[in-house]
Amino acid sequence: MDIKKISHIGIAVPAIEDHLALYSGVLGLELTGTEVVADQKVKVAFLTVGESRIELLEPTSDDSPIKKFIDSKGGKPAVHHIAYEVSDVEAALAEAKEKGIRLIDEKPRVGAGGVQIAFMHPKATGGVLIELCEQH
Repeated sequence: MDIKKISHIGIAVPAIEDHLALYSGVLGLELTGTEVVADQKVKVAFLTVGESRIELLEPTSDDSPIKKFIDSKGGKPAVHHIAYEVSDVEAALAEAKEKGIRLIDEKPRVGAGGVQIAFMHPKATGGVLIELCEQH
């Protein structure tokens, strides 16, 4: 698999505004924007750290997968996923599937920032939700 770098770390939070003081104020990370990804029922805040980003993920509805994840953590913020940038997300998915990795996404979909993304199932990756993403 052609992994270029860690693209971002997704951190699920109940409310982005409640956590910006830490990430931009204390840690000094630059907030480069926010975006609502309606089909994933999430609002995302992008914070730059070197070549990578931190993405704060806020649920936008009670049936959001991020809301369910936060609830499973006792309502507390928690690391949700690690995203690796790949040259070709379709090829990376095919390789993972060929190697017996269970996938959440059989085909890439559009994520925040218009990036092609796909997730591997955490039951196949040692409990860690892994996202593969392809920048255009």
